[in-house]
Formats: sequence, structure tokens, C-alpha cells
Amino acid sequence: MTFCEKIVWTHLRKKKFKVRFLRQYSIDNYIIDFYCPEIKLAIEIDGDVHNLPEQKEYDLTRQKYLENFGVRFIRITNEELLGNPNKAFKKIERGIEGLFFEVEM
Repeated sequence: MTFCEKIVWTHLRKKKFKVRFLRQYSIDNYIIDFYCPEIKLAIEIDGDVHNLPEQKEYDLTRQKYLENFGVRFIRITNEELLGNPNKAFKKIERGIEGLFFEVEM
């Protein structure tokens, strides 16, 4: 895991968000950084390599493919996490709350 992934995993692992996340979860031929099967939420931590044009294209193709399985994504950049961790975790929290509400209905 990268430094930023370790930071996120520390929070997700403690179930601060009331749902269980798995790390390095695979769906078909793709591996997701963090995944909650209960609400089909993927959290991806994007480092600098994700700014490269070919990586952006790969990420988009991969995300669209996984969305066909009903998976929703939250993407957080390293800069976003390191620059304002509270804001990054709030983004995760809002995403979880929104999807958890949909699942309960």
C-alpha cells in the first residue's frame, strides 16, 4: 500500500463509517483499492501516475466497466488527502451515507 492508501485504510478499517470495507478487492480482472460490497462502493486513491494520459484513459475504461456491475466510485487524489484530510474523509462519508440510504430504501 502507498502512504496515502495506509492513511485511508486506517480510517476505513476502524469502521468509522459503519460499513465494512475490503482492501485490494478484485472484480473480474480489476483490483479496487477499497471496496464495500454492502453498498457497492469503490474508493480509489489516485497518485501522480493517474495524471498521465494513458493512465487516465485506462482508469476511465476500468471505471466504466465496473460501473456495469453497479459499482460506484469515489476517487481521491494524494494531493486532496494530504492537503485536507478532513475534506477527503467527508467526501467518503457523504458518498457512503448517500449509497447506504439508497440500499435501505
